[in-house]
Amino acid sequence: MKLITARNIALLLLAALLTGLGLIIDEVAEGDTLKFDQAFLLALREPGDPTNPIGPDWLTEVARDITALGGVAVLTLLTTLVTVQFILRGKPRSALYVALAAISGTLISNTLKSIFNRPRPELTAIAEYGKGSFPSGHSTMAAVVYLTLGVILAVGARNVRLKVFYIGTALLLIVLVGLSRLYLGVHYPTDVLAGWAIGASWAVLWAIIASWLTDRHHMENPGGPLAAGVAVKALHPRNVSFTTRDPAQ
Repeated sequence: MKLITARNIALLLLAALLTGLGLIIDEVAEGDTLKFDQAFLLALREPGDPTNPIGPDWLTEVARDITALGGVAVLTLLTTLVTVQFILRGKPRSALYVALAAISGTLISNTLKSIFNRPRPELTAIAEYGKGSFPSGHSTMAAVVYLTLGVILAVGARNVRLKVFYIGTALLLIVLVGLSRLYLGVHYPTDVLAGWAIGASWAVLWAIIASWLTDRHHMENPGGPLAAGVAVKALHPRNVSFTTRDPAQ
């Protein structure tokens, strides 16, 4: 039995993420992170004017554009389109997997916001938001959706560089969305860190479940038309036949 497998690595990653999340929640609940949170946000503000972020005006507009990538409208549209394309490709269970991962992630994020009910940063308020600050919903859902889609694309890729590119792109988008929330001053750093941990944990958990179901043939391989094991078997020399073809044809 192999001890080092993709699923075991995923389980270790999940454990590490949940441990980190537990530490963040404990520190935030005790109020030990407030000074750090406020100091971090003030470092991104013009001295004497906490409502004005450092840098040129166009950078604020860029941050607003990037933060929309973690918003409800963009992620709902993206999730819907991906779900529909799985249905059109004859993979209803993969479609259900993507939809459930996104919907359940949203429910968890909103539930935790209601439980902690942490006020938004007041000293740097650039925009008004109705929901609580902890965890960052944009960071949570960006991690859930983009990491889930990145894993799906990576599973279907046979080129290692492509796998790295897909996962790397997902991580880049997740980081950019989180940093935009900090730059805009609508979240504390610990809000974003918790959102990343929650979203990544949820995406990893769903990936583990999907892997388990795929191995037991209860779910199609979402990454490609053939499961990896079937593809390897089909390409084995013993299963490949070669025929000669008349050049005139």
